[in-house]
Amino acid sequence: MQPVRGILFKCTALFLFMVMSVLVKATSDTVPPGQQVFFRSFFAMPIIFIWLYARGDLSTGFRVESRLGHFWRGLIGASAMGMGFASLGLLPLPEVTAIGFASPIITVILAALLLGERFRLVRMTAVLVGLVGVTIVLWPRLSVGSGAYEQLALLGALLALGSAALRALAQIHIRRLVQTEQTSAIVFYFSLTTTCLSLLTLPFGWVMPDAATALMLVCAGLIGGVAQIFLTSGYKYADASVLAPFDYTSMLYALVFGYFLFAEVPTVPMLIGSGLVIGAGGLIIWRERQLGLQRGKARPGMTPQG
Repeated sequence: MQPVRGILFKCTALFLFMVMSVLVKATSDTVPPGQQVFFRSFFAMPIIFIWLYARGDLSTGFRVESRLGHFWRGLIGASAMGMGFASLGLLPLPEVTAIGFASPIITVILAALLLGERFRLVRMTAVLVGLVGVTIVLWPRLSVGSGAYEQLALLGALLALGSAALRALAQIHIRRLVQTEQTSAIVFYFSLTTTCLSLLTLPFGWVMPDAATALMLVCAGLIGGVAQIFLTSGYKYADASVLAPFDYTSMLYALVFGYFLFAEVPTVPMLIGSGLVIGAGGLIIWRERQLGLQRGKARPGMTPQG
């Protein structure tokens, strides 16, 4: 394992994903979310194809055991992506990022409900703290007037939260999918399925973008594909428990890009709420690491059947 290289890959991936979000946000005034999802997915596919070829994984990348499993992964992921892109057009970039940090909190809840994972004091405390943080971030959107701007901001907050919940559900689905499917197949068929599903939104207002907008959309797809490769490669060099805390560097990128590119100044509730969510996520990461170490110590004494 080379943890430093893994950390660099993870941080690079998160930076590229944030650049992709900036490009999506910059085109949100004229391009509908479904069309943005198409560009993001379609133009990522050549990058992923080249990556699989370079790794010698083309054969495994096309081989599937559960077509229905890949379809559901794509449907959940496409819905999460579309809702997330829509929220970028309605809310400041740092706020969308802060609400997105609810995803690992929701994952813990879904893992307990759907996978039967134990839900003890540490996790329960982290979930409660995280939910309080999300509520603080959302509260200004829930307690304002009934004007058009306020209603759109509320819609954006709900879309961002819905996107976080669907990403959490996707993580649960992937945990099941990896039991029968190769990672290369999951990556490739996610992009393929999302591309096809996004075409279903064609009758709902797709536009002919101008050259500058089209270039930004194409770049969003290419950058998203490269970011996905960096993210996947990072886990080759470092354990997930080592890389997980660096997810929160996204907030730093969001604050910088939001301020300098979109003149978005973070509010006090957003900073306090996101701090609580990050703290709760850190507590979950710490607990998962402890449990992983305990499992590792116990594993040498286990029978081959576990």
